[in-house]
Amino acid sequence: MPAPALVMLSPGSCDHRVNEFVHRLRVVLQSLRPEVEVNAAFIGGCLPNGVQVVSRLLARGVAEVVFVPLPLTSAVEHGPAVNAAIDRVRAAHPGLKLAVARPIGHEAPLLKALDARLRHALISSRASELDALVLSAAGPADAQGGALLARRARLWGSHHRLPCAAALSPEPGAGIAQAIAELRRQGRRHIAVGSLYLGGGPFYIAQARQAWRHGAVAVSAPIGADPAVLDMVWARYSFAAMELLDIDSMITADPVDLAQVGS
Repeated sequence: MPAPALVMLSPGSCDHRVNEFVHRLRVVLQSLRPEVEVNAAFIGGCLPNGVQVVSRLLARGVAEVVFVPLPLTSAVEHGPAVNAAIDRVRAAHPGLKLAVARPIGHEAPLLKALDARLRHALISSRASELDALVLSAAGPADAQGGALLARRARLWGSHHRLPCAAALSPEPGAGIAQAIAELRRQGRRHIAVGSLYLGGGPFYIAQARQAWRHGAVAVSAPIGADPAVLDMVWARYSFAAMELLDIDSMITADPVDLAQVGS
């Protein structure tokens, strides 16, 4: 039986930079696993949406779909926009075998990717000193996600032996000024910002502008289609796809007589 189709569900933005990143990610994922049909859907009014993508898959004979939400800001729960998008798919295609993976979230392997982006930013800006860090991300969709982000900031700072403040942005650009101001009150003057964003959409652009405005010495680029992101998408997909297995049909009608094995 063919593997379930993978449909990445990206946070809603009609900004072409977000769309381009998601489609690049789709192409890379498809090249890695050609036996799995990889698709991208968007929420927030941007097309194609989940219903349109699933309609096309069903027309091609696909019977099972796994949605993998891409937000980095949720640990376990999906935000209202993701839940609404899935509800619309279920309503439009009530007979579809569908599973929804955990959000990508901000897992520890992303910090290694973040380091690589920030090193490049520090070189590009010719920063000669660094005495503090800011970990910037869009505001979490759940309390557990916020707590985990704060722990990630502490872990990242501890790894580099530098103080690190978390700047969570429920609105584009929010949180950066406060995080930088807090570090300056501690006497820190050479502050770099690590951007925990997948693509260069409005949230990333707004936080970068605020960071430069408030004197950051460097701001990292978005993480993009890093191998760590690819691995997490496949891991979420694989785990969620287990929900679609029909275990009963996999049990043989004539159980093996264990006493005869090896005789």
